[in-house]
Amino acid sequence: MDNLAPPKAGARAASSFVFDKAFVNGEWVAASSGKTFEVVNPANGKVIGSVPDMDAADTEKAVQVAYKAFQSWKETTAKERAALLRRWGELVHENKEELAKLLTSEMGKPLAESVGELNYGAGFLELFAEEAKRVEGDIIQTPIKTRRLLVLKQPIGVSGMITPWNFPNAMITRKAGAAIAAGCTVVLKPAEDTPYSALALCDLAKQAGIPAGVLNVVTSSRDNASQVGKVLCKSPLVTKLSFTGSTFVGKLLLEQCASTVKKVSLELGGNAPFIVFPSADVDAAVLGAMGAKFRCSGQTCVCANRFYIHESIYDEFVQKFGATVEKELRMGDGTAPGTTQGPLINKKAVEKIEAQVQDAVSKGAKIVCGGKSTGGNFFEPTVLTGVSDDMRCAKEENFGPIAGVIKFKTEDEVVALANATSSGLAGYFYSRDLGQIWRVAERLETGLVGVNEGVISVPDAPFGGWKESGLGREGGRYGIDEYLEIKYVCMGGL
Repeated sequence: MDNLAPPKAGARAASSFVFDKAFVNGEWVAASSGKTFEVVNPANGKVIGSVPDMDAADTEKAVQVAYKAFQSWKETTAKERAALLRRWGELVHENKEELAKLLTSEMGKPLAESVGELNYGAGFLELFAEEAKRVEGDIIQTPIKTRRLLVLKQPIGVSGMITPWNFPNAMITRKAGAAIAAGCTVVLKPAEDTPYSALALCDLAKQAGIPAGVLNVVTSSRDNASQVGKVLCKSPLVTKLSFTGSTFVGKLLLEQCASTVKKVSLELGGNAPFIVFPSADVDAAVLGAMGAKFRCSGQTCVCANRFYIHESIYDEFVQKFGATVEKELRMGDGTAPGTTQGPLINKKAVEKIEAQVQDAVSKGAKIVCGGKSTGGNFFEPTVLTGVSDDMRCAKEENFGPIAGVIKFKTEDEVVALANATSSGLAGYFYSRDLGQIWRVAERLETGLVGVNEGVISVPDAPFGGWKESGLGREGGRYGIDEYLEIKYVCMGGL
């Protein structure tokens, strides 16, 4: 971060947000073992710094702290919680330019995208500051004159959270903001690749006045991740778990949570279809495809994974799509001017994309543009034609910058193909036929649908998947419900 432009006058520098300790009970703490692990910039392989490698015992301590803090935090008023959340969000917004530098250094996305994520993340804090005051119960009409039937909504308790590396700010505010608004306390494990953004949020939360023990962040390496996660899943003091990550890990966590019958929300992998019907505006569809596929270098769970294009416009779409990719996208360090595509998160991610491209080509697909690694963690934005549904790039979640284009003939055919997957997170389609828009939007088996839009996530709307893409919803007025219990109260003798 030393080679970047200095902060604006009066603003904190990005380096002031780099903390080498975890955050528990309002204090910066080391691992009890004294062990640390290094955090590396994926664009250049340089070590940014090191953070504590905490284990099960450290996590247990954090859970106990959160449980104790919950006893008083749950008694605060919604107005009090809202004021603190609003101030937290304001601080994120005020420091977004420098926080973006930190985010880019540990995750790799271009600075413009990092600033966008900071705005998105602050938006969740603003939203849940408002939603805190909208948690309402109910009075039910009684069938017995001497009774009154009430419904209360109360905070569920200590909430364990495990967040991903691709949105290291916004995935924390989306979860923790809802929990804190509801009156819960939090123990959170950020991704080992991107802990600094989480710790920076802790610093700003403390500055905003959020009490000690309400937000706790436990950092750990891959080696200790499973034991930290197991504590969050199995501790009887933790009554809620929220996880964003792979479907494979999500299933393991769900099994572990069964022992204490926790309430669980999971935001897991996707295999999003992107459909272009013959009535569509092809130029608009290409623009939407660029956002749906290549933002964050294709490393989002809602990225378009399978491009289904009607046979009558297939050639036109492929030509325009490939030309736009070659003209508009530029790989490089996320801090460099003009960069639109940062690195993939690590070498393993590059190897996965290479294998998917090689598999497609071996089965008859053609490379329109891109198709290879350029060294380090970089892989060229790639468009493939002649793709079929038996190829790995169509069957597996890509999580990288490759777009496989498939030809279709009829609406019924393409809807069946789009739904022929165990995933059901996001789906996109372009059409100007109003009847078709209603039909397809209702028939797609996904939790999110973009109609003539390629980037659809906003703090105000619910986010979550169908089928094996997850459980529960985050964001919007529905997101806070994940952290509330419903209690029925019968008042008799009246």
